[in-house]
Amino acid sequence: MGIEKSASFVVTGGGRGVGRAIAERLATEGAVVVLEADPDALTWADGRHIIPVTGDAADPAVARRAATTAAGAGTLRGWVNNAAIFRDAHLHESPAEVAELIRRNLDPAVAGSSAAVRHFLDAGTPGAVVNISSHQASRAVRGALPYATAKAAIEGLTRALAVDYGPSGVRSNALALGSITTERSEAHLASLPEPGREHFLREIGLLQPLGRMGRPAEAAEVVAFLLSPAASFLNGAIIPLDGGRSAQGRDPEEK
Repeated sequence: MGIEKSASFVVTGGGRGVGRAIAERLATEGAVVVLEADPDALTWADGRHIIPVTGDAADPAVARRAATTAAGAGTLRGWVNNAAIFRDAHLHESPAEVAELIRRNLDPAVAGSSAAVRHFLDAGTPGAVVNISSHQASRAVRGALPYATAKAAIEGLTRALAVDYGPSGVRSNALALGSITTERSEAHLASLPEPGREHFLREIGLLQPLGRMGRPAEAAEVVAFLLSPAASFLNGAIIPLDGGRSAQGRDPEEK
């Protein structure tokens, strides 16, 4: 990919799923600090190529600690804001809970972006931020209002970062994921009766024109590209990685 071997990276929420795939992919390019709230999700980290930092990604002090740790392992070149909370609440029942869930999804991206940008500016080095978003940022799914709202805000944050800090050599882009196969989705599928699993997979085939769910490794490859010199003129972009889901308009009158 062209990233020098002395590079280092930070991935928040990198203990499992897409975050872990991103961390493992970036570890082929340099040292990766994985910032994760759950220490049990970091048992696989080897401490050399993958360096664990336990803590809340929304805490600015923890985010700064992750940046300092990464800088000690190499030149910090990229930061991936992947940490997220998957929990729903209904606005008509508990607006306070909805607001809290929005904050819990947005705050890690704000704290991480701040730590990354501050480091790049202080070090006088170029760098890149990738925010992991969702197709729900532009096409909300019923029953996921806090998550969809937070992801829309994260995409706005991405564009604003690109405008404010692009002149300083800091690029910011976002990856809007469709349905990706993870431990969480596999557990959900396994909990369904056979007719439910068949319905779910049939719906995925209809929603995503490639006819399947995405793979974490596919997301990781795009993130590696966005952090690399090959993407040096890509800034402020929201890239859908959804198998064509965002391009398709399902119509009951289609043949």
